[in-house]
Amino acid sequence: MANIYVRMASADDLNAIMAIIDDAKQLLKRDGSTQWQDGSPNRELLKSDILKSRCWVLMVGNQVAGTSTLLTEPEPTYIKIEKGSWHQQEERYATIHRVAISSKFRGMHLSKFMFSNLISIGYLKGFRNFRIDTHEVNVRMQKLIKDFNFVYRGDIFIDQTPEGKRMAYELNMD
Repeated sequence: MANIYVRMASADDLNAIMAIIDDAKQLLKRDGSTQWQDGSPNRELLKSDILKSRCWVLMVGNQVAGTSTLLTEPEPTYIKIEKGSWHQQEERYATIHRVAISSKFRGMHLSKFMFSNLISIGYLKGFRNFRIDTHEVNVRMQKLIKDFNFVYRGDIFIDQTPEGKRMAYELNMD
């Protein structure tokens, strides 16, 4: 088996990251999800994530097999939560966003490596609370989120349309 690890993304990874994101957009579309069908995440957003040192890539050998963003500043769309509340409302948290695995590596359970490593990176940075959101149609992501003991806390809206509704989850490690 090849070495599997995560590392900070670099500008040289942007084309590979975009190919993975475009792959994921097509998978979500086939699933009937409106998530990522509005053009975001796009090249500019991911380039910004890389420049701000918050984009990570999952490596299998020398190939970029996945990507994700770990935000360590408050997520504006998480301020208002409906049909619930955050367990650790006032505590600092890290947010996992833009998780995608290349179609070349699907079925290998690599998203679990990605999640485990992102949580470890956040933990090493002093975070004990993690948040994530996903579309209600994205059952693959919901399963992964639940596998890592995130708890559903309510709904957030990335915009004020019905398609903007996301299920919000939280992991508290204290």
